Amino acid sequence: MTVTTGSYLARGRSSSEEETLSRAQSLIDAWRARGRELRILGRRLFCVDAGPRDAEPILVLHGFPSSSLDFHRVIDRLTESHRVVLHDHLGFGLSDKPEDYSYSLLEQAEYAAALWRELGITSGHLVAHDYGTSVATELLARRERGLLDLAPRSVTLSNGSVLIELAGLRLSQRIARSRLLGPAFGRLVFAGYFKRVMRRLWGDPSRVVETDLEAMWQGIVHRDGRLRVHQLSSYIDERYRFRERWVGTLRRLDVPALVLWARRDPVAVPAIAEGLAERIPGARLEWLDELGHYPMLEDPAAWAAPLLEFLGRQRRPEAAHR
Repeated sequence: MTVTTGSYLARGRSSSEEETLSRAQSLIDAWRARGRELRILGRRLFCVDAGPRDAEPILVLHGFPSSSLDFHRVIDRLTESHRVVLHDHLGFGLSDKPEDYSYSLLEQAEYAAALWRELGITSGHLVAHDYGTSVATELLARRERGLLDLAPRSVTLSNGSVLIELAGLRLSQRIARSRLLGPAFGRLVFAGYFKRVMRRLWGDPSRVVETDLEAMWQGIVHRDGRLRVHQLSSYIDERYRFRERWVGTLRRLDVPALVLWARRDPVAVPAIAEGLAERIPGARLEWLDELGHYPMLEDPAAWAAPLLEFLGRQRRPEAAHR
C-alpha cells in the first residue's frame, strides 16, 4: 500500500529525505499488513487486532493528529500478556476521511464502541492518549448512563488535555480550530513545519526518530486528510463544551484508573495529570519524568512498564492462572 505523498510540495527531496520517506513507507506498509479495514456504521475503519484471543483486551484510543501507528513500538510488549485492539479514528491514518462527517468526539466514541461490538469484545482495559482521552471520557459518560454495552475493566489516561483550561495549546492548534484561518491551514501546512512543531513535543528532541515523524505526516496527507484538519480540530471546542459531562463522570468513576503521564509535555502539562489524579477516586498517578507528549514513541519500555504492572493488578483470577 502506498499512501499519497505530500511531504515536500514543489521542491525536490534530498537523498536523506528520500531515504526517510522510504523507511516511513515501509513502516506504514508493515503496520497495514498487521491490520485490516472493517466496515463500521457505513465507514471504513482501519484496525489492528493482535495478541492472544483468550487474553483480556487492551482497547487503545490514539491521539491527534496521528494514528494508531503511534503504538508500533510498544504493541509487541503489550501482546505478550494481552489482546490489543487499536484503530484509526475516522479522519486519521488509514481510516476513511469523509467530508460529510461531524468529527465530533461523541461520534468517534460511537464508532469505537461499534467496532468493539463487531469484534465481539464485551469488556476490556481502556488505554487512551491525547485526543483519545476525550473519546474515552465520552465512553465512560455513556457507561454511567447505561448506554454502553462494554464493561471497562480499567482506564488509563496518558497525556491528554481533559482539563482543557490548563492545556498549553500550540499556535498551530489555535490556527487549525479558527473559523477564519482553519480551513486554509490544512491545505497550506507543509511537512517541514509539521515536523518542527512535533519535535518540540518530545522531552528530548534528540530522541526523535525521523521515520516516525514522516510516517505521521504521511498518515495525515493520506486520502486528502489535510483537508480534514480544521474539522478535526473542533475537538478542542468540545472539550470546553462537554467539560462537566466528561470531568463529572471521572469524579464518579468506579473502575481502577491509571494516570500515566510524561512530565515534560508542553501541551498536556503536569497540572492536568495532578488534577485528574485528584478528581478520579483511587486513581494511581505514574510520572515519566524525562519524556514528552509521545512517551510510547520516545521511550517505549518506560511507557509500557507501569501500564503492564497496573494491568497485571487488575487481572481476573482465572486469567492469572491460565
